[in-house]
Amino acid sequence: MITYALYFTFACFGAAVLMCLWRIISADRVATRVLALDTMVINTIALMILYGLTLGTEIFFEAAMIIAMLGFVSTVAYARFMLRGNIIE
Repeated sequence: MITYALYFTFACFGAAVLMCLWRIISADRVATRVLALDTMVINTIALMILYGLTLGTEIFFEAAMIIAMLGFVSTVAYARFMLRGNIIE
């Protein structure tokens, strides 16, 4: 039963990543693209966690933490760039 639940969640998060990718391509404003990219990072982290659960290994949890930190830093950098025009002062 848990196998079917994992397959269903893989399909749902995979569809969410594809929808975010479509939003990144078709968005008209930069802020919308940044928001879609941040959401796509979160969905990718969820997929990595699910894959780690499926395989029963812990390495994917550590990789998900690294990607979460990089996603946060990139979102902050994009926000600073949109507000000020530069990232490093």
